[in-house]
Amino acid sequence: MIFGPTPLAQAHGAILAHTHRLPSTVLKKGSVLDAAAISALAAAHLDPVIAARLEPGDVPEDEAAARLAEALLAPGLDRTRAGTGRVNLTATHAGLLRVDAGLVDALNQADESLTLGTLPDWSSVGAGEMVATIKVIPFAVPGAALAQAVAAGRGALTLHPFEPRRVGLVMTTLPGLKPSILSGTADVTRTRVEGLGGTLLPPIECPHDSASIAAALHALMHAGAQILLVAGASAVVDRRDIGPAGIVAAGGTIHHFGMPVDPGNLICLGAVGAVPALVLPGCARSPKLNGIDWVLARLFASLPVTGATLARLGVGGLLKDTPTRPLPRAQATRPRPQVAAILLAAGRSSRMGPHHKLLIQGQDGTAMVARVADMLLATPLRPLVAVLGHRAPEVDAALGPRPVTRVLAADYQTGLAASLRAGIAALPPDTRAVLVVLADMPLVTPGMVARLLDAYDPDEGRLIVAPTHGGDLGNPVLWDRRFFPEILALTGDRGARLLLDRHAEHVTTVPMEDDAVLRDIDTPEQLAALPTHMQQA
Repeated sequence: MIFGPTPLAQAHGAILAHTHRLPSTVLKKGSVLDAAAISALAAAHLDPVIAARLEPGDVPEDEAAARLAEALLAPGLDRTRAGTGRVNLTATHAGLLRVDAGLVDALNQADESLTLGTLPDWSSVGAGEMVATIKVIPFAVPGAALAQAVAAGRGALTLHPFEPRRVGLVMTTLPGLKPSILSGTADVTRTRVEGLGGTLLPPIECPHDSASIAAALHALMHAGAQILLVAGASAVVDRRDIGPAGIVAAGGTIHHFGMPVDPGNLICLGAVGAVPALVLPGCARSPKLNGIDWVLARLFASLPVTGATLARLGVGGLLKDTPTRPLPRAQATRPRPQVAAILLAAGRSSRMGPHHKLLIQGQDGTAMVARVADMLLATPLRPLVAVLGHRAPEVDAALGPRPVTRVLAADYQTGLAASLRAGIAALPPDTRAVLVVLADMPLVTPGMVARLLDAYDPDEGRLIVAPTHGGDLGNPVLWDRRFFPEILALTGDRGARLLLDRHAEHVTTVPMEDDAVLRDIDTPEQLAALPTHMQQA
């Protein structure tokens, strides 16, 4: 192709490179110049003009784009009509798109004049959705380059149609599990299944034991389930856990536990006979994109899913807080859940002799309660609510101008539960979770708090987070708002520890190398064991 200034005497059949607005007409970019156009240009004294002239073997842009599109078509794919050197490829039905990156690269390297852009490999697409676009860059391409690109690109795109599968869902229950969680899980699962063209059979609820799960799986298979899902009341933590054991008890096999996709790590892959059976990770209760979406799409597209399949999903498997979604989303990013802190500072300090331990100042003049408040203010936790009781005016004064909300537990003498109730009641209504901190633990650091916050993940079922050291449970403890009503119902001096036993399936422990999470300062001896700068001035 010859491109550049072209005398009008040689311009017949040339392609105009730029739009010209003439007194008598408008000649648009890409127009093929005929006698009338050349006459109009001459009358406007535009000679020469920038144009492209085809040489023997050159293929015009629209024809080249159409030929390339025809070479890329596969069952389930259609193309638009070529225009300005562009053709779009679309899906004729919903399915899973496979893209051979090597072939796409080879096509794009054939010649700079030819380009192909596609959706990512393994994209779930709907009927009519654009999956690729071809764009011819210049007005024409050499025939040899087009032939090379056509040969390189054949087979680059494949669409595996989704089959209308029937899916069975087993949801196990434990004491304290709210019915709304079960109904929410069913709704989210139904949306996923129907989005792939499938049908969710009536879900079955059963106790959280392997025999009950096995019986439910058999009932769902009898009802025609082609895929089996188990949503446990407690997150699965091992291939021998209750959910996988239920699949085995039903006569099935566990093939693989775990997946390099987050959220979605804790998925368990198995089968009962020829029917795939999955124990779902806790994040499957959320409609947000997670690993289960990838696995279900492959199953609905009749593609094999093995342990090796899951192990190869690591590249691109970090899904948290990314805007990419299989379907358009109204919100590309999510704000971090609001986690507050409650600083328990109402106790009577009865074992510290004549001193109130929270008011004891270190060598730098900072009272213990203020030191712990400063630690919390150095974290993302907001708001910080301090619960006062014994010698409240003095504790309030020790906190000084720090941005800490003060509330009074008028009945603090009845025990720790009174302080917890006062703190929870003072939290803003949009608080997602709260870290309960003892004001007599000055060795806890912002780094320790950060590790607890990182472990909190309601999508994965990690709703209560507690530190440990040497196997012993410590403080502070983080609580999801789901447990606020139970905390408000507590009485006496035991605090919320009994809830840890009641909801053990939701507890995630974070081992700490330092014993600071075990050291609350109750006695003069414990005070004397603190670092020198924290000891009484």
